[in-house]
Amino acid sequence: MALLNALAHKDYGSAIPIQVSVYDHQIVIWNPGHLPDDWTLEKLLGKHPSRPFNPLVANAFFRAGYIEAWGRGIEKIQRECREHDIPAPDFDPGMSGLMLTFHANPRRLREVLGERARLDEGLDEGLDERLGENRAAIVRLMRKSSRITVSEVAKALQISRTAADKNIQVLKARGYIRRVGPAKGGHWEVLK
Repeated sequence: MALLNALAHKDYGSAIPIQVSVYDHQIVIWNPGHLPDDWTLEKLLGKHPSRPFNPLVANAFFRAGYIEAWGRGIEKIQRECREHDIPAPDFDPGMSGLMLTFHANPRRLREVLGERARLDEGLDEGLDERLGENRAAIVRLMRKSSRITVSEVAKALQISRTAADKNIQVLKARGYIRRVGPAKGGHWEVLK
Protein backbone atom coordinates (compact mmCIF):
# COMPACT_ATOMS: atom_id res chain seq x y z
CA MET A 1 0.00 0.00 0.00
CA ALA A 2 2.86 2.41 0.80
CA LEU A 3 4.32 1.96 -2.69
CA LEU A 4 0.95 2.53 -4.34
CA ASN A 5 0.56 5.68 -2.25
CA ALA A 6 4.03 6.82 -3.31
CA LEU A 7 3.18 6.29 -6.99
CA ALA A 8 -0.11 8.19 -6.74
CA HIS A 9 1.45 11.11 -4.85
CA LYS A 10 4.84 11.33 -6.61
CA ASP A 11 5.93 14.56 -8.25
CA TYR A 12 6.79 13.12 -11.67
CA GLY A 13 7.99 16.53 -12.85
CA SER A 14 10.98 16.22 -10.51
CA ALA A 15 12.43 13.27 -12.49
CA ILE A 16 13.64 11.89 -9.14
CA PRO A 17 12.77 8.22 -8.54
CA ILE A 18 10.96 6.85 -5.53
CA GLN A 19 13.68 5.41 -3.32
CA VAL A 20 13.34 2.22 -1.28
CA SER A 21 16.03 1.10 1.17
CA VAL A 22 15.73 -2.32 2.82
CA TYR A 23 17.62 -3.22 6.01
CA ASP A 24 17.38 -5.93 8.63
CA HIS A 25 15.68 -3.56 11.07
CA GLN A 26 13.69 -1.26 8.78
CA ILE A 27 12.39 -0.42 5.32
CA VAL A 28 12.52 3.21 4.22
CA ILE A 29 10.45 4.58 1.33
CA TRP A 30 11.11 8.13 0.15
CA ASN A 31 8.84 9.80 -2.35
CA PRO A 32 9.71 13.11 -4.02
CA GLY A 33 6.08 14.20 -3.68
CA HIS A 34 4.97 16.74 -1.11
CA LEU A 35 2.03 17.44 1.13
CA PRO A 36 -0.50 20.01 -0.08
CA ASP A 37 0.57 23.50 1.04
CA ASP A 38 -2.04 23.81 3.79
CA TRP A 39 -1.46 20.31 5.25
CA THR A 40 0.48 19.35 8.33
CA LEU A 41 1.72 15.92 9.36
CA GLU A 42 -1.10 15.86 11.93
CA LYS A 43 -3.68 16.39 9.17
CA LEU A 44 -2.07 13.67 7.02
CA LEU A 45 -2.22 11.13 9.86
CA GLY A 46 -5.83 11.97 10.73
CA LYS A 47 -8.97 11.52 8.67
CA HIS A 48 -8.56 13.65 5.56
CA PRO A 49 -9.96 14.05 2.06
CA SER A 50 -8.04 12.62 -0.82
CA ARG A 51 -5.82 15.01 -2.77
CA PRO A 52 -3.55 12.80 -4.89
CA PHE A 53 -0.82 14.64 -6.73
CA ASN A 54 -1.64 12.40 -9.71
CA PRO A 55 -5.41 11.79 -9.81
CA LEU A 56 -5.17 9.86 -13.09
CA VAL A 57 -2.70 7.39 -11.55
CA ALA A 58 -4.91 7.08 -8.44
CA ASN A 59 -7.95 6.49 -10.66
CA ALA A 60 -6.11 3.77 -12.63
CA PHE A 61 -5.22 2.00 -9.35
CA PHE A 62 -8.86 2.28 -8.24
CA ARG A 63 -10.20 0.85 -11.53
CA ALA A 64 -7.63 -1.97 -11.42
CA GLY A 65 -8.77 -2.86 -7.89
CA TYR A 66 -5.46 -2.02 -6.21
CA ILE A 67 -7.11 0.59 -3.97
CA GLU A 68 -10.65 0.66 -2.59
CA ALA A 69 -11.09 4.41 -2.48
CA TRP A 70 -9.03 7.54 -2.46
CA GLY A 71 -7.97 9.03 0.86
CA ARG A 72 -7.55 5.82 2.85
CA GLY A 73 -3.91 4.96 2.08
CA ILE A 74 -2.43 6.11 5.40
CA GLU A 75 -5.26 4.47 7.35
CA LYS A 76 -4.68 1.16 5.52
CA ILE A 77 -0.90 1.33 6.01
CA GLN A 78 -1.38 1.77 9.76
CA ARG A 79 -3.95 -1.05 9.90
CA GLU A 80 -1.67 -3.44 8.02
CA CYS A 81 1.17 -2.61 10.41
CA ARG A 82 -1.06 -3.53 13.37
CA GLU A 83 -2.11 -6.77 11.63
CA HIS A 84 1.55 -7.72 11.12
CA ASP A 85 2.47 -6.77 14.69
CA ILE A 86 4.87 -3.99 13.74
CA PRO A 87 4.79 -0.34 14.84
CA ALA A 88 3.14 2.22 12.59
CA PRO A 89 5.74 3.81 10.31
CA ASP A 90 7.46 7.10 11.05
CA PHE A 91 6.34 9.81 8.63
CA ASP A 92 8.82 12.58 7.79
CA PRO A 93 7.50 15.26 5.38
CA GLY A 94 10.86 17.07 5.18
CA MET A 95 13.70 16.70 2.67
CA SER A 96 11.59 17.79 -0.33
CA GLY A 97 9.43 14.69 -0.13
CA LEU A 98 7.77 12.24 2.21
CA MET A 99 9.76 9.50 3.93
CA LEU A 100 8.12 6.50 5.58
CA THR A 101 10.22 4.32 7.85
CA PHE A 102 8.79 0.91 8.70
CA HIS A 103 10.46 -0.72 11.71
CA ALA A 104 10.79 -4.48 12.12
CA ASN A 105 8.92 -6.43 14.76
CA PRO A 106 11.31 -6.26 17.74
CA ARG A 107 10.86 -9.94 18.69
CA ARG A 108 11.53 -11.14 15.15
CA LEU A 109 14.41 -8.71 14.79
CA ARG A 110 16.15 -10.21 17.84
CA GLU A 111 15.84 -13.68 16.28
CA VAL A 112 17.20 -12.51 12.92
CA LEU A 113 19.99 -10.42 14.43
CA GLY A 114 21.08 -13.34 16.61
CA GLU A 115 21.61 -15.37 13.44
CA ARG A 116 23.14 -12.36 11.65
CA ALA A 117 25.60 -11.71 14.49
CA ARG A 118 27.04 -15.17 13.96
CA LEU A 119 27.38 -14.44 10.23
CA ASP A 120 28.89 -10.99 10.88
CA GLU A 121 31.58 -12.56 13.03
CA GLY A 122 32.79 -14.26 9.85
CA LEU A 123 32.70 -10.92 7.98
CA ASP A 124 34.72 -9.26 10.74
CA GLU A 125 37.55 -11.78 10.45
CA GLY A 126 40.57 -9.92 9.12
CA LEU A 127 38.74 -6.58 8.97
CA ASP A 128 41.35 -4.90 11.22
CA GLU A 129 44.16 -6.22 9.05
CA ARG A 130 42.51 -5.10 5.80
CA LEU A 131 41.38 -1.66 6.95
CA GLY A 132 43.27 -0.73 10.08
CA GLU A 133 41.85 -0.38 13.56
CA ASN A 134 39.92 2.90 13.19
CA ARG A 135 38.39 2.11 9.80
CA ALA A 136 37.37 -1.37 10.92
CA ALA A 137 35.79 0.16 14.02
CA ILE A 138 33.85 2.62 11.83
CA VAL A 139 32.47 -0.26 9.74
CA ARG A 140 31.39 -2.05 12.94
CA LEU A 141 29.75 1.11 14.30
CA MET A 142 27.83 1.61 11.05
CA ARG A 143 26.67 -2.01 11.10
CA LYS A 144 25.25 -1.41 14.57
CA SER A 145 23.70 1.98 13.79
CA SER A 146 23.12 3.01 10.19
CA ARG A 147 22.17 6.54 11.28
CA ILE A 148 25.36 7.23 13.23
CA THR A 149 26.79 10.70 12.59
CA VAL A 150 30.41 11.59 11.87
CA SER A 151 30.55 13.38 15.24
CA GLU A 152 29.27 10.25 17.00
CA VAL A 153 31.90 8.16 15.20
CA ALA A 154 34.62 10.59 16.30
CA LYS A 155 33.40 10.51 19.90
CA ALA A 156 33.15 6.70 19.98
CA LEU A 157 36.68 6.31 18.61
CA GLN A 158 38.08 9.26 20.56
CA ILE A 159 39.46 10.89 17.42
CA SER A 160 38.84 14.30 15.86
CA ARG A 161 35.84 14.86 13.62
CA THR A 162 38.25 15.61 10.76
CA ALA A 163 40.05 12.28 11.27
CA ALA A 164 36.70 10.45 11.39
CA ASP A 165 35.56 12.16 8.19
CA LYS A 166 38.82 11.32 6.36
CA ASN A 167 38.55 7.64 7.38
CA ILE A 168 34.91 7.57 6.23
CA GLN A 169 35.92 9.06 2.85
CA VAL A 170 38.53 6.30 2.42
CA LEU A 171 35.95 3.62 3.29
CA LYS A 172 33.53 5.12 0.75
CA ALA A 173 36.24 5.25 -1.93
CA ARG A 174 37.16 1.60 -1.29
CA GLY A 175 33.51 0.53 -1.55
CA TYR A 176 33.05 -0.58 2.06
CA ILE A 177 30.29 1.92 2.87
CA ARG A 178 28.02 4.35 1.11
CA ARG A 179 25.79 7.19 2.21
CA VAL A 180 22.10 6.96 1.32
CA GLY A 181 20.21 10.22 1.48
CA PRO A 182 21.29 13.60 2.77
CA ALA A 183 23.65 14.36 5.67
CA LYS A 184 20.65 15.03 7.89
CA GLY A 185 18.09 12.27 7.70
CA GLY A 186 20.14 9.87 5.59
CA HIS A 187 21.88 6.68 6.70
CA TRP A 188 24.93 4.50 6.05
CA GLU A 189 25.01 1.18 4.24
CA VAL A 190 27.83 -1.27 4.89
CA LEU A 191 28.56 -2.99 1.57
CA LYS A 192 31.33 -5.42 2.53
